[in-house]
Formats: sequence, C-alpha cells, structure tokens
Amino acid sequence: MKIDELYQLFLDCKAVNTDTRNVETNDMFFALSGENFNGNTFANEALQKGAKYAIIDDEDYRRSDKTILVSNTLKTLQKLATYHRQQLGLKIISLTGSNGKTTTKELINTVLSKKYKTTATIGNLNNHIGVPLTLLSMTNTTEIGIVEMGANHKKEIEFLCQIAQPDFGYITNFGKAHLEGFGGVEGVIQGKSELYDYLTSNNKTIFFNADDNIQKEKLSQYKNSKGYSQNNTDYYLINLLKANPFVNFKAENTTIQSNLIGDYNITNLSVATLIGKYFDVSINDIKAAIQDYVPTNNRSQIIKKDTNTIIMDAYNANPSSMEVALQNLNNQNEKNKIAILGDMFELGASADTEHQNIANLANHLNIDEVILIGENFIKTKTENNKVKQYRSFEDFKTHYKPITNSHVLIKGSRGMALERVLKLL
Repeated sequence: MKIDELYQLFLDCKAVNTDTRNVETNDMFFALSGENFNGNTFANEALQKGAKYAIIDDEDYRRSDKTILVSNTLKTLQKLATYHRQQLGLKIISLTGSNGKTTTKELINTVLSKKYKTTATIGNLNNHIGVPLTLLSMTNTTEIGIVEMGANHKKEIEFLCQIAQPDFGYITNFGKAHLEGFGGVEGVIQGKSELYDYLTSNNKTIFFNADDNIQKEKLSQYKNSKGYSQNNTDYYLINLLKANPFVNFKAENTTIQSNLIGDYNITNLSVATLIGKYFDVSINDIKAAIQDYVPTNNRSQIIKKDTNTIIMDAYNANPSSMEVALQNLNNQNEKNKIAILGDMFELGASADTEHQNIANLANHLNIDEVILIGENFIKTKTENNKVKQYRSFEDFKTHYKPITNSHVLIKGSRGMALERVLKLL
C-alpha cells in the first residue's frame, strides 16, 4: 500500500499505537517487532480490543481487510510520520543534548503554550519509534510541535532529522553521556551536532548558548542563529540571580522565580525564555509559565518526607550531570548533606575512570555522607569514613540505617531505579 493511501486510513483513526496493552477503539496499531518478539503476533489482539486497522509485515498474520500488509512496519511508521508532518505544514522545534533534554522540552512547551496550540514529546519518547509517534500525535490544530531527540551513537540524530524535518533546533550541551556508543566526548559532539548540521544545510533557525565555546564557535557566523548569554550583550541577556535551592533569574528587567534547583538549570530556563521571546510570547506570560512549571518524573524534584528534604534526581545519570548535581548539593546552605549515588551506565571503557572521578569529587566536597551503590561504584577507592559502598540496592537496603533531619540527593542511571530509596526514607 502506498503511503498516501495509508495516510487516508490514518486520518480515519483516533491515534497510532504500538502496544496492545494501551490500544483503544479506532486506533491504528503498528505491529513492531523487537529482538525477542514478533509484533505481528499481537495484530489480532489489537483488532479485538478495538483497533480500526493493524499494520503488519508478515502475510501469515493477515486475517481481514483490517490487517494492512506492508514490507516493514517500522519503516512504514517512520514514513507515515514524515508524510503527516509535511501535510500539516506546521513549525517543528527539535532539541537534543547530553543532559536536560526533557526538562528543556517541557519548559519550551510550557512557555509556548501561553500563546500557541502545541504538541510535544510525551516523556522521553525520543528515539526512532518515539519521534514518529510524537509527530503522528500532532493534529491540524497544532501550531508548533516540539520534538525531543535522543541518541547513543553517531548518525542517529541525522536520521531523526530526516523523519521530523525540523525548522528550529537547540542542543542543550555536550557531556559525557553514552560514551560507549559515541566512542568518546568528541563522538558525542559530532553526534549531537548532526541537528545543527541539518538545520544549517537547510537554512533553518538555530537557538544556542553563546556562553558555550563549542556552540559559539560553530554558530557565531551562521546568520540564522539566535543566542543567549549571561554576560555578552550581543545576545539575549539572562542574569542568574541565585540558586539556593531554586533558580531565580532576570530577563528584560523582569525577575523570574523557577521551581528548578541547581544553577545548571539556568541554561534550560534561558533557552525557553529566548524561544518564547522569538515567538512573541510576552515576558509576563513567559514569567507566569516558568513560575507555574513544577518538575516531575524524578528529575530534580524537591520532596519533603518526614524530617528529610530530598533532591530526587534519579531519572538518569552520566558523569556530567552527576558532577553538577553534586556541586549543587555542595552549594546548599544546609546541615547534614547526604549523597546517595547509583552506577552510571553506557560508559564503556571509561566506566572505571568516570566512577572513580565521581567518588573523588564527592569525597572532597562539603557533603557529610556519601553512599555509593552498584557494581561500578563498589570498585572505587575511597579516602575516609564518610563514604560507604554497596554492591547493589539490596545490599544497601539490608544495611540501611534511618536517615533523619537531612538534605539528601538521590541520583543514578535509570537502570539503578534509585527511586526505591524513597520508601526507605
């Protein structure tokens, strides 16, 4: 079936779905397969649950005219998403980076929603499946789409750009994330910069951090770039006022108080403000949007529990984000500061060095107690009694002693699931 024919069927459906557990009446179900499962086997179940059509790529599972056979369901999903994006003709803002993608995406969405009908990536559905699903969730009422793009190897962002065809873009930063897949920090820079490469080659607009030397060097001569800075009046000026614990800043002589902790969040707040300004959102509406935004999903959340104040930042971690989180805890004017840290994944040959670096940093900062959890952290060498090491969460749980009247940072990679610590606290 040609993509334009499939598109007409799509327009008669309520939504696109790839998981039979979530199928609703009049959905279009795509039978995507993985390494350990054949998605075609779920097609009939999707139809029984109310799906209007099931898109399959194995003729053996064709049951009726409601099962649409294509050569490859994943490629068809991606082509349909691009076709839909072209038919809508709306503005697409894409963003990527090592840290802060989801928070930045949510801030941009919150700000632009003050003036426009927006559709943004849900959660972190930012890969070769999530990006098409985000595009297909947009409707003819959507005025601006905000698409988060994730990657763990080179050429991935380039591929996602071909699907989403963004008009605007932003890279949060270049950090030590997915070093195993990218082959080192230089690989991270090259891989993330594929977004800027796409935008410059198509004469599209780029937002950037003019205080980041890498970004400034790449973009200062590009005429369709819009930068922000904390000290250079050639760019949109943002002044960080304080971050103890919440970030307060000034833009256009307007003081804005956020609900985000850590001075590292100033860049996320700055670009949301800049993009709002670019799209003619008033500074008062930008202020209201940012001050109403409260982080969720274990991303820099402040949680009060009994006598403890918890910085819950356990959604994910890499050496760059771990370092700034520890520095933020160090800078807090609080008594009895505790860091509970879990292993960082996908670091490849750098894993031992990077975990030791974090252990060394935590040991030397003004933090009263450091708890290291995981197979990588258990191998690190420590210098004094304030550092405690556990091979696993279960090991930590077994030896856990009650923590009270403390300011506690919880951070680790997603696979460590350190949100479980909350139940102990």
